Amino acid sequence: MSNSILSTKLYIPAPRSNVVLRPRLIEHLNDWMHRKLTLVVASAGYGKTSLVREWLAVCSQPVAWLSLEEADNDPVRFLRYFITALQTIAANIGEGLLGLIHSAQSLPVESIITALLNEITSISYHFILVLDDYHAIDALPIDNAISLLLEHMPPQMHLVIVTREVPRLPLARLRARDQLTEVRTADLSFTFNETAEFLSRVMGLNLSSENITLLESRTEGWIAGLQLAALSMQGHKDPNSFIKSFTGSHHYVLDYLVDEVIQQQSECIQTFLLRTSILDRLCGPLCDAILHNGVVEPIVPSTSGQEILEYLERANLFIIPLDKERGWYRYHHLFAELLRNRLYQSMSSNINDKVRGLHIRASIWHEDNGLGIEAFHHAAVAKDIGRAARLIEGKEMPLHFRGEVFPVVNWLDSLSNEELNAWPSLWVIFASALLMVGKLIGVEQKLQAAETALMGVKQEEKTKDLIGHIAAIRATLAVSNNQAEVIFAESRRALEYLNPDNLPVRTATLWTMGYAYQLQGDRTKAGKSYTEALSASQKIGHVMITIMATLGLGNIQEAENQLYTAFETYWRVLNMTGDLPLLVACEAHQGLAHIYYEWNDLDAALLHGEQSVQLAKRFEHMDRAIEGELFLARLKMIRGETSGASAILAQADHLARKHNFVLLVPKIAAIHVLLLLRQGNLTEAADRTQKYDLPISEARVYLAQGETSAALAVLGPMTEQIEAKGWEDERLKVFILQAIALHAHGEKLKAMQILADVLTEAECGGFIRVFVDEGIAMNRLLCEAATYGDMPDYLSKLLAEMRAEELKSEVQSNRRLVQSANHLIDPLSERELEVLHLIAQGLSNREISERLFLALSTVKGHNQSIFGKLQVQRRTEAIVRARKLGLL
Repeated sequence: MSNSILSTKLYIPAPRSNVVLRPRLIEHLNDWMHRKLTLVVASAGYGKTSLVREWLAVCSQPVAWLSLEEADNDPVRFLRYFITALQTIAANIGEGLLGLIHSAQSLPVESIITALLNEITSISYHFILVLDDYHAIDALPIDNAISLLLEHMPPQMHLVIVTREVPRLPLARLRARDQLTEVRTADLSFTFNETAEFLSRVMGLNLSSENITLLESRTEGWIAGLQLAALSMQGHKDPNSFIKSFTGSHHYVLDYLVDEVIQQQSECIQTFLLRTSILDRLCGPLCDAILHNGVVEPIVPSTSGQEILEYLERANLFIIPLDKERGWYRYHHLFAELLRNRLYQSMSSNINDKVRGLHIRASIWHEDNGLGIEAFHHAAVAKDIGRAARLIEGKEMPLHFRGEVFPVVNWLDSLSNEELNAWPSLWVIFASALLMVGKLIGVEQKLQAAETALMGVKQEEKTKDLIGHIAAIRATLAVSNNQAEVIFAESRRALEYLNPDNLPVRTATLWTMGYAYQLQGDRTKAGKSYTEALSASQKIGHVMITIMATLGLGNIQEAENQLYTAFETYWRVLNMTGDLPLLVACEAHQGLAHIYYEWNDLDAALLHGEQSVQLAKRFEHMDRAIEGELFLARLKMIRGETSGASAILAQADHLARKHNFVLLVPKIAAIHVLLLLRQGNLTEAADRTQKYDLPISEARVYLAQGETSAALAVLGPMTEQIEAKGWEDERLKVFILQAIALHAHGEKLKAMQILADVLTEAECGGFIRVFVDEGIAMNRLLCEAATYGDMPDYLSKLLAEMRAEELKSEVQSNRRLVQSANHLIDPLSERELEVLHLIAQGLSNREISERLFLALSTVKGHNQSIFGKLQVQRRTEAIVRARKLGLL
């Protein structure tokens, strides 16, 4: 929506006159400002908005105003206006959210409100937010969001809701807490004195007290009735007889009085009122455009629509200015409704065609003036499907890409299959819009309907573009299932057929290509596609693709061991998403968790890991939640919480198989192998490496078994493959294991050469855990490297971190040992418990002797003593028995 139209929703209408008609209420409203909510509720015509306008005119606090209408039930539209209204108070409020809400249509409104609350809290001064005509809202998510706002609203904010109906908000709770001020019909009805003041000073009537009393009695203080009666009396010579002439309910009084008021106007004014009643907002040029056929004769020669609007305002004919410049107006809602009824009554023949013609002319004017959303609305009401379809498609950005997805979906849903078949592009737009709101099930059906409708149609430029758009949508669907080959095929087809000027869809397709390359491990091409998508999306303002492409680049940077660069990129994603629970935010948190883990900041890693899982669980994409849980399982494992880690892995494996997340099963198995190695269960660890084809895990098992030749035989070919693919993250892991294996195999010089290269590469990313997690073998390797000369700062830091890890592990181990030693009739000594712990880690007798500075014979003696006390005969049985007793 253009700024000129938007300003009409945010403008605070000035009082109609300088006369304060209800000072009693104004005074009370000022007294009740300490409460959270002021609710002004009454049926139409009781001056609710007028009262609030009068109050705000004498109120010293800043005010944000939002006039609501039926179209604002679209959550995206509501949020956009809500944030923009707040920006009239503080310019930067929600600045990062506006672009996102257009692209993340399925995002809960409550989530946006939560993010906004964090920013509102930073406002240092008191202010008021008015939601006018709240009865137009019947969307439960918006009610829930306002309830959330009221629950957590900071004390410097006061909310005013003006409505015809009691809203679905927690009013009882607010009353009980003395947080609610209610202004109802009885409060709003004019008293005798207020009626007299209004009739004399505002409407210019000189009536007797008897007539004022009678009129007040007839209207029951109903302000709309009083105003209509006053307008009618301005044309009557005998006010007394007029006042006595009407009775009945408000509906009949209103009907009667409107007739009286309209009949007093000239024919040209009557026609102007009736035909412009189809407009939600009026301006002079727009009125001229829909009446350009000469039906309306001017009041005086050369009278323009603007002059007529100004006349109506001066005559108090229920017209309200919507901006300070008096450029835009609207009719009072009751008045507009009655005018529209009379419009249909006045056009006895071909009524639908005549009203449709008015809407078409309104649509043309709005389109010519860059107001595509309003142009679409009038075309849809006029049932001009061709015009509406063209307006949805837009010149540069489709309408549903600009935050109007729900109006588009609702209109398309109202069309018959026959109507959609006549316009195949509408099937494609339907599918695209459903994809945006997360309704994936119906997307393919709409695409197939589009293809059927296109059969036999000549492949002109537009038809080819539709074929390309269909392919692009299918590529995006394949992304959710990690189907790389399908993504490639559909993306290439899309780029082949899409018009070069269709930048929004082509940009999205560049991103899907990048995702497919990433799935296949071609990080160079993935990075190139993401970079192109990012550049294009920034140029055309496609916010969601900007975020997704930035996240993709972060993934590539992390995989390339550029941890510092990736760290900044992930934070950039979070800054763009704010506090919104987007899936991309979940993945950015996961990336930060990985980086903090590598930097050995385990508390920060845990924080971001948990945030990632919490966000992922809000979406249907359970694979993200499972990946997050795997990270948390690994954290538990290194903290010694093996039972907790094991439980998470079992649940993750169950969910991955249940939902057919085939790519996750090997990842789960690899972490399970690490856990089994820590527990000393080498047999089961070896079985898992063979079952799931995990070469790195297989090498770890061989090293734990002391079979260094077998480990090197596995790592050798892997090194060549990884070098060829350029996978820096995997290269670092494999080279570290290769250095450990070579050192244990006696090839110390070669091990040191590889370690030197590894340290150089790892230092650039600040890696720590990739070394620390290798335990004693890596510690021994680093200690030997330190003896070769001056110790570099990085090597010194790694040794310090490893020593700290050892101390932490010893503290945890000793705590468990002390707690568990009394489970045996003949408890293990402290030294025997230490040996048992090292046995469980897979260390050989010689390694244990070196670790504890004991003679090899002494270690063997401890082994025999341990086996005897545990009543077992070999190492594996000792580990199993100790675990059952809680010693490990």
